[in-house]
Amino acid sequence: MDLKDYIRSIKNYPKKGILFRDITTLIKDEVAFEKTINQIIERSKKFKVDKIAAIESRGFVFASAVSYILKKPFIMLRKKDKLPADVHSIDFQLEYGKATIEVHKDSISKDDSVLIIDDLIATGGTAEAAAKLIEISNGRVAAFIFVINLFDLGGCDKLVKSGYKVENLMEFPGH
Repeated sequence: MDLKDYIRSIKNYPKKGILFRDITTLIKDEVAFEKTINQIIERSKKFKVDKIAAIESRGFVFASAVSYILKKPFIMLRKKDKLPADVHSIDFQLEYGKATIEVHKDSISKDDSVLIIDDLIATGGTAEAAAKLIEISNGRVAAFIFVINLFDLGGCDKLVKSGYKVENLMEFPGH
């Protein structure tokens, strides 16, 4: 089974000129979804992991399943003003605007090794912000695992150059 066959490409979404890689066709197929989760789990075995974090919102789909199977705490990295308790916040630049992500201050303990899972990496801005959130919470980034790497947009390369370990299950061009 080639998981790439379960990724739908949608032209001009969310705006003109973007080729959107849609994971909904992957997660609606129980066999493809199971294989995806199993591949993430297998890759995660390379790293010491205390907790699993995911970037809102599609990362939650994969990371919560991995967290459950590995019996590791699950941490949500959410958009601004979505978490009810005290938070750490990071502002960052997107390809088409600015954003903020947050984590509860009590989610990560000193020296926790945190695996960050997301559905896709493009330019790496959101992933970099996620790493900073883990670090200002006194944790360490064990690694990143992405389902899809848009290889020509440079996000994985940016993370590797910053010293992070990065894995992905499949690659597509970003355009």
